[in-house]
Amino acid sequence: MKIVFLCGGIGKRMFPIVKDKFLLKFLGKTLLEHHIEQALDAGFRDFVIIGNPSNVEPIRKICDSMDLNAAIFVQKSPKGMADALLTAKDYLLNDEILVVNPNDIFDKKLYNKILVESGKGEYSSFITGYRVSKYFPGGYLVVNDKLELLSIHEKPGEGNEPSDLVNIVVHLHKDVAKLFNYIEKTCSPKDDVYECALTKMISEGIKVKVIEYSGNWVAIKYPWHIHDVVKYFLDSIKTPLIKDSVKVSDNVQIHGTVIIDDNVKLLEGAIVKGPCYIGKNTVVGNNVLIRDYSHIGANCSIGYSTEITRSYIGDNCFFHSNFIGDSIVCDNCLFGYGTITANYRLDQGTVKVNVNESRIDSGRSKLGAIVGEGTRIGVGCMIMPGVRLGPNSVIGPGIIVYSDVGPNKKVLLKQEYTINSMGGVDDAKKL
Repeated sequence: MKIVFLCGGIGKRMFPIVKDKFLLKFLGKTLLEHHIEQALDAGFRDFVIIGNPSNVEPIRKICDSMDLNAAIFVQKSPKGMADALLTAKDYLLNDEILVVNPNDIFDKKLYNKILVESGKGEYSSFITGYRVSKYFPGGYLVVNDKLELLSIHEKPGEGNEPSDLVNIVVHLHKDVAKLFNYIEKTCSPKDDVYECALTKMISEGIKVKVIEYSGNWVAIKYPWHIHDVVKYFLDSIKTPLIKDSVKVSDNVQIHGTVIIDDNVKLLEGAIVKGPCYIGKNTVVGNNVLIRDYSHIGANCSIGYSTEITRSYIGDNCFFHSNFIGDSIVCDNCLFGYGTITANYRLDQGTVKVNVNESRIDSGRSKLGAIVGEGTRIGVGCMIMPGVRLGPNSVIGPGIIVYSDVGPNKKVLLKQEYTINSMGGVDDAKKL
């Protein structure tokens, strides 16, 4: 059996995060690396990875670093799952395939369950379903009392859900030739040809079984879901791990379940309260506080008196006397002295975020800034809850940022002031 990771899509709802979701790092490894390790542990050995022109080289580097002999294919444009599979059609024929979306997080036991179930009954395909209590922006499944699939409804919109069972892309297909036959004769104006092909198969009498899964599952659909992934990984830590090369100065406090990676330096007065992760070569300065599900990348400098709480920080970021709360800060960002991210509305309401042309309620009472790669923020700035700063933007000193900033933009404060005489002798002539 071949396991197929679909890495060709584009996260249209993730701005200002432009890196592919499966390339985001957690506990020092990309999400794709975590998936590969999990699949290897479940017994898979024949890997197929379908990327796109912009990410195929990072995918190859990951496979090389893991000594993984994977077949890599390139989907030229993001036209959905059907088009992705067709790029590898000749390689996938004449074998069973397990198709996986590596942007989702789930337990290894899902692999075990779907493999066991696939050995039962006369079903051509097996797909995974998960019960939800609120709207999820994905595909919905309609099933009968035997959990046989009747139809798939892709992104029906809130209030139009046909069921409470959503589609997780962990799909096993036993008759791949039949699947491709239906894909190739199915047309749709949207990128849901794969889902339409499955529905057409069912309408013509081919049985598809839904495997209901109730374990841990996190889907990255919006930027703030990164916090959920951090929680998933940090909750998996059973015992603290502080690498031997870590240098801990006097009066440093470390509490709870933490992972502190190679060559980290913790200077005097620093406090780390787990669950937390601190990446390789990062310097945690004097009187810094890192706490409560914070995830710090590699090669960062967390300067004097900075507090980071419940935040995801990328690699190569620099801070100095900042408050970073419930925020997402991508790689290569710099925060000037005294800049803070506000994470709580004064009216105590949930934080809403602009996504494409819509205003989306995150459902979170605390959510800070979402900062794209390479952004630089001057001293004394305040970033309001849920504000997005585009990649490579510059925010000048002393600015309160109330609304989103696009990529490659510079925001400067224009101010006017007057100098009035206070009376007395004007000593300026003596200078």
